[in-house]
This record gives sequence, C-alpha cells and structure tokens, in this order.
Amino acid sequence: MEMVTTLVNERPVVIFSKSSCCMSFTIKTLICSFGANPTVYELDQMSNGQHIERALLQLGCQPSVPAVFIGQKLVGGANQIMSLNLQNELGPQLVRAGAIWIWKKK
Repeated sequence: MEMVTTLVNERPVVIFSKSSCCMSFTIKTLICSFGANPTVYELDQMSNGQHIERALLQLGCQPSVPAVFIGQKLVGGANQIMSLNLQNELGPQLVRAGAIWIWKKK
C-alpha cells in the first residue's frame, strides 16, 4: 500500500488502469473531458504492476481497475466515478483537488 501512496502523492488525479480495460478507457476519457490531465499508470505495462494491483485490492478496489484517486484520496472505480458525474460532483472534486481551475455545471 505504501507503493500506491507514493504514486498518488502530490498529484491531483491518478488513475490505475489496464490498457485493455474498456471501463478504464471510459473513465480516463470522462476525466479528461473536464480538462484534467490525470497521471495514468497502466498496470499491465509496468514491471511492478501485479504488486500495485494487489495493493489496490487490499485498499478495497473491486475490481482493481480502474482505481481513481482525486486529491490523494481513493474515490473508487468506474461506478463511483460515474455516480459522481451524474450527481454533478465530479467537476467540483476536480476543482478542489487542483486538477482543473474552473468548472461550469452543464
């Protein structure tokens, strides 16, 4: 878990993903549509990806990807991010984390 903490420190948005995961792609696209530039770790392309994936599972990420951290806090996976978006809460969270400067409610 310390490995995950190190990777998310001082970054406004971090997404743990797998390059072949369609939900990971969807979440990355959604967050980028707000104008954010998330740091993305593709676990299937990292030498220590399996260790990080185990740590994400220990943190409660089920499934392990996508796992989204906003403001150094685990927000959750695809369901949680989509729910925040539908509740118009994703934009404000990105602003509070410093990932985007302004957000206009649609």
